[in-house]
Amino acid sequence: MLKKLLRGLGITVAFVVLSFFSYLTYDSVMYGETAYSGGQEDIECNVVGLDLHGTIATYIPVLGSADDPEEYQNQYGDAVASEDIVAILEEAEQNDQIKGVMLDIESSGGYAISGEEIANALKEMTKPTVAVIRGQGLSAAYWAATGADKIFASRNSDVGSIGVTQSYVEYVGKNEEEGLKYVQLSAGKFKDAGDPDKPLTEEEKAIFVRDLKIMHENFIQDVAVNRKLAVERVTEIADGSSVLGEKAKELELIDEIGSWTEAEKYLEDKVGEKTEICWY
Repeated sequence: MLKKLLRGLGITVAFVVLSFFSYLTYDSVMYGETAYSGGQEDIECNVVGLDLHGTIATYIPVLGSADDPEEYQNQYGDAVASEDIVAILEEAEQNDQIKGVMLDIESSGGYAISGEEIANALKEMTKPTVAVIRGQGLSAAYWAATGADKIFASRNSDVGSIGVTQSYVEYVGKNEEEGLKYVQLSAGKFKDAGDPDKPLTEEEKAIFVRDLKIMHENFIQDVAVNRKLAVERVTEIADGSSVLGEKAKELELIDEIGSWTEAEKYLEDKVGEKTEICWY
């Protein structure tokens, strides 16, 4: 399949839910016309393939200049930006030659807003969309997947983890051992709440937990709506744990056990023609 040919060059913590970024770089793939000039022959695409690999963030800072490939690099390593994914989805929606979208997911999560943005962009598509969860589709990555019309996963895929975390390591004890003293200089009672170099007060902790609970509820609500499940049912399983593919299907977190092959067949049935995928 074209997945082997058209993999983009991608250089390819989160807090909320959501734990890890696949930075999209664009090679000569330009879907919609004879698109790929990196192989021995031009290939015409009718499906856009998107990799959701690594941590999902809203954007990814880079170091160096694009004019110097040796210095131009993703600051966070393996990551993908929701702003890039959303832009490609919007363009695909407007391109008459593009008939569908496939997502390849291998991610432990990322930022809540990033998963939400991708899910919402998928839901706006009038063309068929399908997500394939490979090793992991967790937290923000799972949130993103719920926007697709259909989700496939292996029997051995790790799915779900509907939960939120903002945990961190506190350095106070270590600093004291090394003779370091925290000097507080801030205006606003809670301005430096969560600074790992100072103890977290119970009042500060209550604020963080309040917001984490709100975000968790938002996650639950979106999964329920996107997967057409009762909120109460999603709440019961939204403890932050994950499940393997067969259990995920039983819980209706995914639709079918399968891989790219089954996902491509699904798209072909939907669009009524053979799929040719260009991957970004």
